[in-house]
Amino acid sequence: EILRTFGQDLAVTASSVQLAGKQQQVLAQLQNRTASIDLKEISIDGSNLVADVAVVTSVGHKFPTGFPSRRAWIRLVVQDASGQVVFESGGVAQNGSIVGDDNDADPAAYEPHYTTIDDAEQVQVYESIMGNTEGEVTTTLLRGAEYLKDNRLLPSGFDKDTVGAEIGVQGAALEDEDFGGGGDRIRYAVELGEAEGPFAVTAELLYQAIGYRWSENLRGYEGQEVDRFSAYYDQVTNQPVIVASVTAEVGE
Repeated sequence: EILRTFGQDLAVTASSVQLAGKQQQVLAQLQNRTASIDLKEISIDGSNLVADVAVVTSVGHKFPTGFPSRRAWIRLVVQDASGQVVFESGGVAQNGSIVGDDNDADPAAYEPHYTTIDDAEQVQVYESIMGNTEGEVTTTLLRGAEYLKDNRLLPSGFDKDTVGAEIGVQGAALEDEDFGGGGDRIRYAVELGEAEGPFAVTAELLYQAIGYRWSENLRGYEGQEVDRFSAYYDQVTNQPVIVASVTAEVGE
């Protein structure tokens, strides 16, 4: 979008029409041939709603792949009979940050991998988090010495227990029995309080090419290129792409 919108400033030789066409191809790949999401075993016991979310990938590489600014995550929303939001994990702010994501809130922290989410401040983010030689979180490629977290969704046939460390899973996802070749399964436990059903449960798999922390960290540096990029970034919405979505109703 930046290349299309500011192509003249950046001396881009492709036309805006060509770039718009490429955008549509990328969206078609993301939304039709990348991954699916499903709701499994939704139940209500008293004021507690439990739902398992299953993500299945259909690409032959980790997702997201490529440059580590890319990330995907699950947004889960529960609404009561009146449409009021009772619970939301993975919401997105106007500036493109993920509500509840530790890395977006603090450059020194990062969101862990979860097997169960029971708090709106917890988010399942599929990403690679780099660490420097001191084990500190960094978004500077030349300072990246290791992965502190790599729970990007794995392609079908990928055995996380036998692959080499240089391409393997890093962090808590390595011990998650429901995270493996082909996708992930995670449980959501939601406290409904006094809300009345039926309840609509929506799960989305979202994708962002440039995570908020990556763009925000650049602002700490001086330079013409940094200033230009930040100005472009601020003028182009960084809302995520919905890769896949599913909604189900539960309760009376």
